Amino acid sequence: MEAAIKPPLVERINFRALCFGGLLLFLLGWPVYTFLAETLTHGVHNHGSYKAVDLKALGFFQMDPHAATLKDVPAAYRALDGQRVLLEGLIDASREAGPKITEFTLLYSRMSCCVFGAPTQVQERVYATANPGCQIEIRGGADATYEVMGTLHVTLKRDEDTGEVVEVYHLDAESIKPVH
Repeated sequence: MEAAIKPPLVERINFRALCFGGLLLFLLGWPVYTFLAETLTHGVHNHGSYKAVDLKALGFFQMDPHAATLKDVPAAYRALDGQRVLLEGLIDASREAGPKITEFTLLYSRMSCCVFGAPTQVQERVYATANPGCQIEIRGGADATYEVMGTLHVTLKRDEDTGEVVEVYHLDAESIKPVH
């Protein structure tokens, strides 16, 4: 019996198989890459003059508001103290009326408090104040997303009566723009 002769590799692989393999690799690889990149960087991406910070990652840790210390805030986020950052999220300006405001709270999602019945935790909110002489104009509805640039401060402010932590992050906002 004669041995079967294998055709060359070029003839055994067709274009459709290559496309399918490439698509499969992309569909599986992209989510894995994204997950690993965000996990390794803790959602903090250095852009030279500022750091883009994932607002959801910034508050994604457990903290007891009664017994918390600054060490309970992960080191990657404590290192952002005094840094210029870019945050993207929803604006809650319930303290002030009108389209022009000087104080607001930046949230990742309004649904986090309402779907599960519990309010957002203190570390999931970034309190912000417009720099002196600068008013911020809010355009868009309650679910409009904004990019806010400013200097982030990481400190634990406590309620004088209860001693409970009422603020972890405070942003001195220098600019705000809607995300389209």
